[in-house]
Amino acid sequence: MTSIRTLIRNLGPGLLFASTAIGTSHLVLSTKAGAQYGWLMVIPIILANVLKYPFFEFGIRYTNITNKTLIEGYLNRGKGYLIFYAVITLFSTFTILAALYVVTSGLLINLLQLSNTPVNVVAGGLFIVICAILIVGRYKFLETSLKYVVSLLFLALLATSILVIANGQVTEIENFKAPNIFNEVGILFLIGLMGWMPTTVEASSWISLWSIEKLKNSSRKPSLKEALQEFKFGYFTTGILAIFFMTIGWLTLYGTNTELSNSAVIFADQLVQLFTANIGSWAYILIGIAAFSTMFSTCITAHDAIARVSVDIITLLYPKKKNVKKQSFTIAIILLAIINYTVILSFSANMGLLVALATFVSFVVAPIIGYMNLKNVMSHEIPEIYRPSKNLQILTYVGILFLALFSIYYCWMVLF
Repeated sequence: MTSIRTLIRNLGPGLLFASTAIGTSHLVLSTKAGAQYGWLMVIPIILANVLKYPFFEFGIRYTNITNKTLIEGYLNRGKGYLIFYAVITLFSTFTILAALYVVTSGLLINLLQLSNTPVNVVAGGLFIVICAILIVGRYKFLETSLKYVVSLLFLALLATSILVIANGQVTEIENFKAPNIFNEVGILFLIGLMGWMPTTVEASSWISLWSIEKLKNSSRKPSLKEALQEFKFGYFTTGILAIFFMTIGWLTLYGTNTELSNSAVIFADQLVQLFTANIGSWAYILIGIAAFSTMFSTCITAHDAIARVSVDIITLLYPKKKNVKKQSFTIAIILLAIINYTVILSFSANMGLLVALATFVSFVVAPIIGYMNLKNVMSHEIPEIYRPSKNLQILTYVGILFLALFSIYYCWMVLF
């Protein structure tokens, strides 16, 4: 009981990580994976979660021991590391948030039956609400509210998965031919899935920044063991939820030649229908609220994180600006909203291209950022006793090698 109470007290960075991960990679990509390619997609989902684990764990490890963010660690390794990460963050600024807000807008339109309302109008409203929440509520509000949101989604998904499995797989249409996962379309989908499974690797610094905020709001600093225990709980939860979504997509859509739409509004309706088909039409409103709450929380956490990262990078590159760091967070929140709203206006309601752009870049840079994180936790700043074990180091190198070879293969396939 003591360990459970300790875990609940320390809930924070791992919980926010889970909320971030459950967004597009789970709700959109995991469901599509099962629907299009069947149960085999559990393999890349598990692979991505296992091979990327060290990259994210190092964010907790480094910050807990040094009281510094991973981004400060990049600067300590060399200014080139920080500039590289700044470029990746700049690209994320124009893609990740826009994709998340489009999906969330589609779910809200579906939930409130606002079929005649354009996605960009709903997205604009969401930007205003979320900016207000982040500027007023800050970290403490995120941590408190997400305990309920993640719990609600987990229970809804668990119940739906059990009912879907009990009903068995949907009957395949006559002459159904399974799609090829190893052609250009399949490889591109795999890269999208693994690029954001459980989430983008640059989010490792987000966990680091949230850990710093958790320390500011706590009367007691957790030990490294306690901090890692809380993170592992959140990480394991994201992996289980990804398999839930994949299973639902597989058992209800695979073999029917049903395509999940790239239109945010149509996709939202298809997603909710997947749940209600197995639970009952009475649950439509409950599932709609759960799905929207999930994406809404993902928008909040990602918006908060990218703003924090942007401010951290700027204050590290321009140390004289540190005295305006608090005001800079508010400015960053508003600027991100304006930039991403402009992107949404440009791409309209087609979330497919936004997600593809974001996931492609995330996949290609994943091994590089993974190596940068390893350099941080193996540096002189970390006493040897707190450095990753040999097994974890080996897993890190395997993950870097696997993701790098996969990226090279994809580039070769596209170019030649």
